[in-house]
Amino acid sequence: MRIRDVVAMAELRLAVLGGGEHLDREFTGVHITDLPDPGRYLSGGELVLTGLMWRDRPEDSERFVAALAGAGVTAVGAGLARLGDVPGDLVTACEAYGLPLLAVPVEISFRRVTELLGARLSLDVRDALGRHRRIVAAVSEGAGLPDLFALMLGELGVAGAVLSATGRPIAGDHAGLPLLPLAHAYLSAPRLPHVVHRDGGTYTIFGVGRSHRAAGWALVCEGDLSGRADLGYELAACVALERTRIGEGRRVERRLAGRLIDLARAGGDAAEVGAGLRTCGIEPGEPYAVVDAVAVDAGGGREVGAAALGGQIVEEILGRGVVAAAGEDGALALVSLRGGHTAQDLAESLRAGVAVLAAGMRATRVSIGVSAALSGAAALRGGAEEAGHARKLAETRNGGVVTSDEIYTHTLLLATLPRDVRRSFAARLLGPLLDYDSRHQSELVRTLGTYLDCAGSWNACAERMHVHVNTVRYRIHRVEELTGRDLSSMTDRVDLFLALRAD
Repeated sequence: MRIRDVVAMAELRLAVLGGGEHLDREFTGVHITDLPDPGRYLSGGELVLTGLMWRDRPEDSERFVAALAGAGVTAVGAGLARLGDVPGDLVTACEAYGLPLLAVPVEISFRRVTELLGARLSLDVRDALGRHRRIVAAVSEGAGLPDLFALMLGELGVAGAVLSATGRPIAGDHAGLPLLPLAHAYLSAPRLPHVVHRDGGTYTIFGVGRSHRAAGWALVCEGDLSGRADLGYELAACVALERTRIGEGRRVERRLAGRLIDLARAGGDAAEVGAGLRTCGIEPGEPYAVVDAVAVDAGGGREVGAAALGGQIVEEILGRGVVAAAGEDGALALVSLRGGHTAQDLAESLRAGVAVLAAGMRATRVSIGVSAALSGAAALRGGAEEAGHARKLAETRNGGVVTSDEIYTHTLLLATLPRDVRRSFAARLLGPLLDYDSRHQSELVRTLGTYLDCAGSWNACAERMHVHVNTVRYRIHRVEELTGRDLSSMTDRVDLFLALRAD
């Protein structure tokens, strides 16, 4: 039962003195007290009625209200019999702690209030059980998410939507919702449910099921349901049941995709691979790409289920129109490029999703590789290898999305070397320059990089650095002296170029 419903009961004639914005909170019972610190006798969620016998000085109000707020009380009802009025210091204290404050008229006894509200609460419990049975029955009978949300609005009077962790709407009324801010709030909230105030609206976010948040769903309900969290939990549980049912149907698809990729990697018969592609929804001649993904923790160690989590994230980013089969090294997905879409378009969609996750969950790092556009059964094996190399390069960059275009460069060669080898190589060649720059506040390393980027052009380097060409000549001469390398030699240029990009 909500505080608003209590205020609406004409027979009680209660007046709202403060906290009107919190009247939608629900309470679980009524407690009468005049103790100055009743916190130990409260369990949370109560409407507390008090005759103000504890108040001798204005500062008593703050102490009393702080104890109620600390115990999780929903609202306060103050009787007027003793003082004839509710003191302003009590109103101020309740406003400060966000507690609705009601005035109980002299002619209305606390006993009458508890009798009336007790009867209403009993009816509410029976109604809640009935609602629960109807909602669970609908889900068990196969009601989809749209039906569930229609029932939710009709039975509970609560509007809401389900979003993915990247802000993709899944079900419910999402029109007008600030999708990305809500996704960020879901990812970054220290605990759920979490109340968000955004763009003039108030929303309560609940987690759906036990999935990792980066691959999870968020139930977003309009309004502050912190006092009615049981409703949110009930709805989230029903959404989780439907998600589980959807997931069960996709297990077979993941298994088929995994078998197809294993077959292609083993050099299986082209006709059999082609048939497998058709089973996975890719028709002959239709362009497609391979995506390889993992998710790791920020400490750099591969967490348990990293491939599976990476695959789940890819599925959620791409709208669950794709399945990702988790293997020992990573999760692989075959993505159709029908409709004129390119592999670059696919990569951009993945980058946008990964950016949302990175902004909201710094503790989880997602690395994804994307192959070039492929066609036919014979291309699948090479595409899987391309995507795998690209994903490994993404891992060396602390996450992100890498396409096959980026792996056919020196960066792939560097990525295949252990980090300590790369650092040792760079330190041996560039160490003298770094030491010199540190001692003289010079820019030998920066000048070297610019000079190489300008293909060894003195004038272009000087123009880009806004210095005289003789300054460039002097600095490059010092680089050669300190490193023992000759920058007119292509071999030495390549060594220094790679050293600059090795770490």
